[in-house]
Amino acid sequence: MLIKKFVVFLASFCFAVGAHAAGLKVFEVPADDDGPALKAVQWSPCAQPSQRIELGPFVLDAVRDCPLAGNKLPLIVISHGFGGTGLSHHDTAEALADAGFMVVALNHPDDNAITLASNRSNTLAALVNRPQDIKRLVDYMLAFSADSTAIDARRIGFYGFSRGGYTGLVLGGASPDFRELRLPCQDPTGMTCERVAPQLAPAGPWVHDPRIKAFVIADPLSDVFPGKENIQAVTMPIQLWSSQNGGDGVLPAVVDALAANLPEKPDFHVVPDAGHFAFLTMCPPAMAKSAPKICTDGPGFDRAAFHQSFNAQVLTFFRQQLVEGISP
Repeated sequence: MLIKKFVVFLASFCFAVGAHAAGLKVFEVPADDDGPALKAVQWSPCAQPSQRIELGPFVLDAVRDCPLAGNKLPLIVISHGFGGTGLSHHDTAEALADAGFMVVALNHPDDNAITLASNRSNTLAALVNRPQDIKRLVDYMLAFSADSTAIDARRIGFYGFSRGGYTGLVLGGASPDFRELRLPCQDPTGMTCERVAPQLAPAGPWVHDPRIKAFVIADPLSDVFPGKENIQAVTMPIQLWSSQNGGDGVLPAVVDALAANLPEKPDFHVVPDAGHFAFLTMCPPAMAKSAPKICTDGPGFDRAAFHQSFNAQVLTFFRQQLVEGISP
């Protein structure tokens, strides 16, 4: 037993050594019969000091096109929430890449910030297509990416926020019931928003992906999983996060019910004094001014300090499940 523990420790140490920054690549998954082109961002271990990179409204700590450091790397895929982008959680991606993971995040074509701005978003189509988007991204990373040979296909994890959390639950085996879904409206609680008309509620089939072995789910859209029967097939390890105050249609009580109904007990965290958007990355000053709804937290809540703790706990979970939990 002592020898086995030492081997696991040594493998974990060798896995992380040499990574000093996050290498950054922007790429596109080509359109195919299963969907349109996907714009994506990749972070990977890099043995060079980080730089400040301005990309859209965000400021990243990374190195453009840095040579990849390491091999047999676990892969983490990130799914943003409604109106987000592949950069909405870049600090979490950077922390994981700094520690030896390869991380990719995409713009979901139907409900990212650009499609919403151009009024081309179809909310129901987005919820149906999102799991397929992630499956196509994983397919590309394993088969066609320039760094595909450096990925360990046995060690794939997922992080999703809000609608991204919904996406992860479906990928993990859940079957949503859209008759419970309320469409977006001005009510931040979502309680007065109009429900989807029954005749318009999609019925599947839903895209699941058993290649994903561990999930971090933050403040998920989960009212479409009203009972245990909707999530009975979700048995992979889950670290589940809930903001104390919720918002944007996500109710803490519904996330609590999800935690209670999952067939395998999740690693469940409730973040005191946090609102729904606390899981988004810190906003640069210009973005904070232009998007106060997603950038402003409640009195006394320090988003930067929370993200230091959050990223560390996400990293610990993925190390336990994808590094220590899978034999070399």
